[in-house]
Amino acid sequence: MQSDTNKIRKAGRAIGRVQGVNFRVFVRNSAKSLGVTGWVKNMRDGSVTMELQGTAPIIEQLIEKIKQGRGRIKVTSLEISDLPVVEGEDKFAIKY
Repeated sequence: MQSDTNKIRKAGRAIGRVQGVNFRVFVRNSAKSLGVTGWVKNMRDGSVTMELQGTAPIIEQLIEKIKQGRGRIKVTSLEISDLPVVEGEDKFAIKY
């Protein structure tokens, strides 16, 4: 388990072909495989927002994976900003 003192948290907003293409499942599965916590959610404007928490190198790795996409997923823009760490968070969820 990663120590909370080494963790960072990022807010992300993905734009492109990111709804109706299993993007949220892709992000969740990628996050879980890397030990990242947080959540991902479809927005009414067609974008997908997310919060990603883990160590900086792991978060960078996940962000690169999200940018690359997979299958029919096509991320044309990924906006990233810093957030405060959420203490005690232990899972990655798809929000509805």
